[in-house]
Amino acid sequence: MNLLSLSDWINLLLGAIQVLQDGFLHALAALGLAQTSHGQPAWPFAERLSGDVLLIDRSIARQLLSALGFSAVALLALVIALAWRRGRVVMLLATVAIVFFTPWPDRHLLVAPAEPTSFHTSPTGFSAAAIVHGRQVYEQRCASCHAIDGKGDTPLALSLPVSPPNLASGLLWRRADGELFWKIAYGARDRHGAATMPGFTRQLTDNDVWALIDFMKANAAGASIRAIGSWDQPVALPTGAGDCNKQAIHSNGQRVRVILASARQPAALPLDDPRLRSVILADGALKLPAPQAGAPAIDCLSRSKDAWQALSIITGIDSDQLAGTQLLTDRDGWLRARKLPADSNGAWSESDILCRAPTEMEAGKSNKSSGLDGLIAAMDAEPVRFIKGGFVHATP
Repeated sequence: MNLLSLSDWINLLLGAIQVLQDGFLHALAALGLAQTSHGQPAWPFAERLSGDVLLIDRSIARQLLSALGFSAVALLALVIALAWRRGRVVMLLATVAIVFFTPWPDRHLLVAPAEPTSFHTSPTGFSAAAIVHGRQVYEQRCASCHAIDGKGDTPLALSLPVSPPNLASGLLWRRADGELFWKIAYGARDRHGAATMPGFTRQLTDNDVWALIDFMKANAAGASIRAIGSWDQPVALPTGAGDCNKQAIHSNGQRVRVILASARQPAALPLDDPRLRSVILADGALKLPAPQAGAPAIDCLSRSKDAWQALSIITGIDSDQLAGTQLLTDRDGWLRARKLPADSNGAWSESDILCRAPTEMEAGKSNKSSGLDGLIAAMDAEPVRFIKGGFVHATP
C-alpha cells in the first residue's frame, strides 16, 4: 500500500485552494457580481491565497495540514453534537476547544497581493506565433531597459534609481500570468508608491501583452540553457510546433520527438520508435525519404517558421545552428530532453535531460537502463511539476 507523501498532500492542498479560488471567481461572474477586466472576470480582493511559502517551508505546510485536520475533527464533533442530544453539551465544548486551540499559521504566510487580473488565463496557449510576435514587441518596447537578453544591464537601466528585474531568471516563470499582465499593462511601483516601470496599456493591445509574456518566458528558458545547461522550471512544447494540417500531434498522453531538419544542413533522420510520435520541423525545401520499412519515422511534417524561431529562443540556440537538434517531450507535454547536432550519431542518455524532477521526488529512484530506454524511463519515473503563482500545474 502506497501512502501519500508530504509532497503529495501539499500538491493536493494547493490544487484544492486554486480550484476553490477560481471556482469562487467564476461563480461571482455567473451571478453578475464580478466586474470584468480585459475581457475576463476580475478578482475583487487585494489579496489571494498563495502556496509560495508552503512550497518552500515544509514546517508551515505541516502546520496548515494539521490545522485543517483538526478543523475536520471539530466539524465532525459539531455534527455529532447536533445529532446527539444527550452528549450535545460535551461535544459542543469539544468543538469550541478544538477550534480555539488549533495552531493555524500566520495568515500573512498564506496570502499574497492580488491584482484584478490575477486569475486571468492567457488566450495564446504559449503558441509559437505568440512567442515570435512577443519578441517583436519586446524589442520595440522593453529592450532599452531590460536588454535583449532580459538581464536589465543596459545604460538606461543602470541610470535608474531602481534596477529593472532580471527577466532571464527562473523567478519569471513562477509569477502568475495574470499578475505579469497587470504589471506590463499598468506598470510597477515600489513600496513607497513611486513608479519603477511605466504601464503600456495605451501602447499595447491585450494580445500584445499576452504574447510578450510568452516571449519573456521562452527567452528566460533560453537564457537558463546558455547559463547552466538546463531549466529549473518545466517548459512546454509551444503549441503550433507539433501541428500538421492544423491538427496537434501531441495528444492522448503520447511522448513527442521533434526533429529540426534543414535542407541547408542535411543530416540523417532517426529511425521509427513506437514509443514516440515524431515531428519533422523543416526549415526550407527539405525533401523527405519515401516511407518504407525501417525508414526514418515521420508522423508529421511541419514547415512552420514561427515554430522554428520559437524553439530557437527556448533552446538558446541560434536559428541558423538549430538544424539537427532533437527534442523530446514527456507524456504531459513538457520539453524534457535535447540532443544536439554534434551528438546526432551517439545514443541518447540521461545526461540529455534538461529538466529534472524536484530532489525529493528523485530520491530512491534508480534506473538501470541506458540510451533512449533509460532516458524515457527516467522521464516517466520523474514527472516534473510547474510552480506558477504559488500553485502546482501538472500539465502545460
